[in-house]
Amino acid sequence: QLQLVESGGGLVQPGGSLRLSCAASGATLDYYVIGWFRQAPGKEREGVSCIRSSDGSTYYADSVKGRFTISRDYAKNTVYLQMNSLKPEDTAVYHCASIGNWLATAQDMCVSRRAGYWGQGTQVSVSS
Repeated sequence: QLQLVESGGGLVQPGGSLRLSCAASGATLDYYVIGWFRQAPGKEREGVSCIRSSDGSTYYADSVKGRFTISRDYAKNTVYLQMNSLKPEDTAVYHCASIGNWLATAQDMCVSRRAGYWGQGTQVSVSS
């Protein structure tokens, strides 16, 4: 069974950067769409960015376009979210998740916010 573990969260000042990691075990990510989702207190879960392994297609929410980059390390079976120019409104718990790539495109997964496997999350706080 696929297991996902996030790391890399923390406290950063506005304008700063963080790189989140989502390490997978139990299965190769070759057959999955992997996404990053975030949820702030009192707000709905938001699909931030998703990547589909089969074709490398990606999706970014408008709120993070041009600032965040999703990537994958095939050898390490890990997906990364590089977050630059962070803003206070980026503060949230960030989860990675996955779904079989025969079930969704990258956009489908991020927009529908549906996934088969979820990590436990990592806190990102942006504050001066």
